[in-house]
Amino acid sequence: METVKRQYWKILSIILLIYTVYAGFDGQVPRQPILNETIRNLYFHVTMWFTMIFLLGTSVYHSIQYLRKSDLKSDLISSAYVEVGMVFAILGLITGSVWAKFTWGDWWTNDPKLNSVAIGLLIYLAYSLVRSSMPDEMQKARISSVYNIFAFVIFMVLIWILPRMTDSLHPGNGGNPAFSKMDLDNRMRMVFYPAIIGWTLLGFWITQLRIRIKNIEQQNEL
Repeated sequence: METVKRQYWKILSIILLIYTVYAGFDGQVPRQPILNETIRNLYFHVTMWFTMIFLLGTSVYHSIQYLRKSDLKSDLISSAYVEVGMVFAILGLITGSVWAKFTWGDWWTNDPKLNSVAIGLLIYLAYSLVRSSMPDEMQKARISSVYNIFAFVIFMVLIWILPRMTDSLHPGNGGNPAFSKMDLDNRMRMVFYPAIIGWTLLGFWITQLRIRIKNIEQQNEL
């Protein structure tokens, strides 16, 4: 039964992503100054960040589960969600950099949100270094679980709260209006929301594969 459910979600993810890519490149979009055709990146850049947040949030849940039960399986699952979450974070950073080049004129600007994202990625890089530097499994799981919880909170503050308190080029931050009916019409919403679901399902599917690989590696070590 579990296998059937996984296959169902996998097929749904593929269908939604095919729809996203097709509509994203060929669908109608509003013609707004500066943004023009680049607004299509909304289906890719923004949805990468949504997927990243869902994955990292799930990793925090499993970190809490480890601290409650001291079950190494929860730590393994948590680390897998962080790893895949970072992949989507990097993809979000790359697509954002491309978008910045065509709308702001540079691959990287001195924008609070961009700088906050860079700091957040360094925080999670440190998480990986912490895990790799500890040979004792229980100590590694305990310390990295606590670290992961605080890292997620700090990262959310960096990318959601701080940019709203300063001037920022990003929509919805620093007094800059968010996407609204002026540029995000119903045609785009019909693609944007399925895109979030599709990319998120893909992220969870990849994570499940990563968890299986980790389990096999762990069994081989034993």
